[in-house]
Amino acid sequence: MARVHLIYRRIPNRILERDDEVVADLGEVIVAKSRFEGMLAPLKVDGVEVIKNGYTMVYFAFVGKSYDILKVYDEEGNFKGLYVDVLAYTKREGNTIEMLDLFLDIFIFPDGRAFLLDEDELEMALDYGLVDRETFDFAYRVAREIMEDIGRGKFPPEIVWKY
Repeated sequence: MARVHLIYRRIPNRILERDDEVVADLGEVIVAKSRFEGMLAPLKVDGVEVIKNGYTMVYFAFVGKSYDILKVYDEEGNFKGLYVDVLAYTKREGNTIEMLDLFLDIFIFPDGRAFLLDEDELEMALDYGLVDRETFDFAYRVAREIMEDIGRGKFPPEIVWKY
């Protein structure tokens, strides 16, 4: 079974590294499978628990793009929604993928409702000088484009529904 080595960086200096099962390697898009673990608390969006330890994700790493997409499933295999990380970059070298998280996230419920998350984290990063104004503006621009594309039915990319 093919594996991908994920290096997921969070500002200022947190690094998550793990090896995940590759579902499909399409070159510019890698589809992999993993499990949520080590979360301090479940994630609730609009009052609904959407992610917690033990849930499964099928994630899509788009080389050269400023986001990734996680399809989230509970322990029974029920689809909970899509979780989108806003990223500074997604790079690939062989079987290693590296991403830099820019705090903002979007959760899309199966019914299409979308919520922008963690704006407070990005604001704090700016206030404490962990990100500059340019990076702050970039993160919001990416998030805004995704939210607009969701509204127009142009997001997520079609590939997400194939796996």
